[in-house]
Amino acid sequence: MFAADPGTRKIVAAALQRVLILDPNPNAMRLLADQMRALGEVQIQGAGTVGDGLALARSLRPNIIFVEHASTGLDGLVFTQELRRGNLECREAVVVMCTAVTTSMAIFGARDVGVHEFLRKPFTLGDLERRLAAVTLKPRPWIEAVGYVGPDRRRFNSAEYKGPTKRRSDRQGGGSAAQLSQALRIVRSAAQHLDSDPVQARRALIVQAKDLARLAAAMGDARLAQAAAALTQSVGEAEPLDRQTLARAIDDLIGLVPVSELAA
Repeated sequence: MFAADPGTRKIVAAALQRVLILDPNPNAMRLLADQMRALGEVQIQGAGTVGDGLALARSLRPNIIFVEHASTGLDGLVFTQELRRGNLECREAVVVMCTAVTTSMAIFGARDVGVHEFLRKPFTLGDLERRLAAVTLKPRPWIEAVGYVGPDRRRFNSAEYKGPTKRRSDRQGGGSAAQLSQALRIVRSAAQHLDSDPVQARRALIVQAKDLARLAAAMGDARLAQAAAALTQSVGEAEPLDRQTLARAIDDLIGLVPVSELAA
């Protein structure tokens, strides 16, 4: 695939220069590293445990991480969840989960902790290249919520999943109205979790405030712009958080969209 398309190879190689492989099996790690080196000049490091993987992720700042689903000493679901909800610079890095277990439970479990792609073992070089092309040529929006942190699950690319879409927003696509509805659902959920998960709730509110400001500019919506600015100001970095001011800002935002549009 890449050999026949030098342009694609160049794009993928530029996007995936730093690679982290988490696998307790040295032979499997070596094989994948050799396949990745076919891209060109890439920096590759490996680890066999979740702790070592997180430590390497801090220093390497990988663009892409390959991780085992679950094996002795290494649980890829735990690693991915800690990465996504932590403070590492690479917390939004591409994560590809490799496993011989391809049940629907394993696939959806990987998707729901923030994995980008699912790669079934044993895999060919062509399988690997298709996943690399998917994450670099078709990037998905980043979702910063409370219950979920990771790439947009509605556009999960895994070739292992053949089922139908279930949410109304899946069928609506990614227009401004759908983006607005999703952002406001996240705002409402984050407000409800300020006590139970204050760090992630506040992080989600800050990101949604920025997204809503961009949406307001794109839509030419002055009321939305004003409400987004109020949310940005009320949820800023200052301590302590003024809950009353924040509650007013959130109520003003939620009031812009009918309750029926915020249904999950």
